[in-house]
Amino acid sequence: MATKRKKKQVNLSVGRGEKLPASRGGGLTAKGRAKYNRATGSKLKAPVTGKVKKGSKAAKRRKSFCARSRGWTGVRGKAARKRWKC
Repeated sequence: MATKRKKKQVNLSVGRGEKLPASRGGGLTAKGRAKYNRATGSKLKAPVTGKVKKGSKAAKRRKSFCARSRGWTGVRGKAARKRWKC
């Protein structure tokens, strides 16, 4: 019988500087990514917010994020999509 692995729940807060408020683009700060990575063993990367060369790894990552997040309708989701230039 296969057991499901449960990801550890990580509490991240705007007040502690781990998340950006929606007014500043949503998403995690470097401090928040570091905390999440330590707690879960993940390897979250910073968002692709600058100008990128067409076809580069960063451009592909942005395109993938934009495709995945197309259905996000909340305030934070919309802010994050705007920050990623979707």
